[in-house]
Amino acid sequence: MHSSPAGPRSPRSEPGLEVRPFRALTYRRHDAEHLARVSSPAYDLVTPAGRERLAESDPHNVVRLILPRADGAPLDGPASAELAAATLRTWEADGVLVRDDRAALWLYELRPADGGPATVGWLGAVALPPAGSAAVLPHEDTYPRAVEDRRALLAATGTDLEPIVLAHDPEPALADLAATVRRDPATMAVRDADGVRHRLWRVTDRTTVAAVSEMLGRTRAVIADGHHRFAAARAHASEQPRTSGAGAVLALVTPMGLGGLRVDPIHRVVPALPMAAAIDRAGRGFVTAEIPVAGEGPAGVVAAARDWLRDPAERGLLVTDGHRLVRLTAPSAEVRGAVPAGVPPAWCDLDVVLAHHGLLGQLWGRPDTVDAVVIAHGLEEAVEGAVERSGVAVLLRAPSPTDVAAVARAGARMPRKSTLFVPKPRTGLVFRPLSG
Repeated sequence: MHSSPAGPRSPRSEPGLEVRPFRALTYRRHDAEHLARVSSPAYDLVTPAGRERLAESDPHNVVRLILPRADGAPLDGPASAELAAATLRTWEADGVLVRDDRAALWLYELRPADGGPATVGWLGAVALPPAGSAAVLPHEDTYPRAVEDRRALLAATGTDLEPIVLAHDPEPALADLAATVRRDPATMAVRDADGVRHRLWRVTDRTTVAAVSEMLGRTRAVIADGHHRFAAARAHASEQPRTSGAGAVLALVTPMGLGGLRVDPIHRVVPALPMAAAIDRAGRGFVTAEIPVAGEGPAGVVAAARDWLRDPAERGLLVTDGHRLVRLTAPSAEVRGAVPAGVPPAWCDLDVVLAHHGLLGQLWGRPDTVDAVVIAHGLEEAVEGAVERSGVAVLLRAPSPTDVAAVARAGARMPRKSTLFVPKPRTGLVFRPLSG
């Protein structure tokens, strides 16, 4: 996939987000213990082993819908989607899932385990903007196969099974409105495996719903999470233009900045690339330097990498095979020349862009496929992946939320899986049927 700028954006005065209430589908039981057993992280954060643990935790865990398996075995796209649809119909018929009788917006609070400030947003049906609109801006490329998998699932189930996340322009009055709603008891609450507390309030009051919709209508947003699901919703809507509900997508809309999300990095694992060869080739376009590692093995590498990445004075990329740790700095003209021409300044110097185009593509000659470049969402996962796959991991710093917004509004795209916005909404708490 190539990351490249798009066309010019529409003026600021154009329409903003259109956020609508919807009749949700939820589990009949809302107690915390049950919700902990049946909910899941987003589909793209679930490892194969994690998928099996979730499926075993409860016969109605949502992972059976978002990542279906037949007797534990993976299925191809159409068969997988049809299995999910059949499972969903059975759960509805059996009363495991129930449909709300009134349309609502949902206020969603995510409070981290460390006691830091909560992230607060609104869960609603967000209208898919027309082509060329700046109301909802992506900032990452997508992978066609992943888009098609999610489109097939959406078409077969007729249901938004998990929300995307949009980070919107500041709108201070929304915080006051949310604070008023949060004085009431939550409709549901659950704590996830990372200790994040999720609380949701079902809001049906017409005055409140209208006020939220009006305020968000004055804002525009960047896709923080769910580029593939957003593209899948667009594809489904183009194929089913008359289907009720197909013109919107389930989204958690939360502010960019205070009260919103933070950005964590996503790392890369390159299988079957020996460390010596990796550093030799990297040295043709970067200045390389060994980073001391206290202790032996992956644990020592993870500790050293974490300390280095947390130091705001440091710059560059890190490469490791789980034993050595090497810093890459001062990208050459050849590396910078691998970055597509005509991109905005906010885009050129991002670590993930230099790694994607200059290191992985230019110096290592790796295509951007799911087999050649494996995504890792944490340091431990990346380092362990390098060891298990006899390759190397490229460890990156996250861009700031400001960087992400600047790239999106300049019409550019980062490489796929460049950002990990956290905390994440929990999958399985609220579904959006497209019908009615």
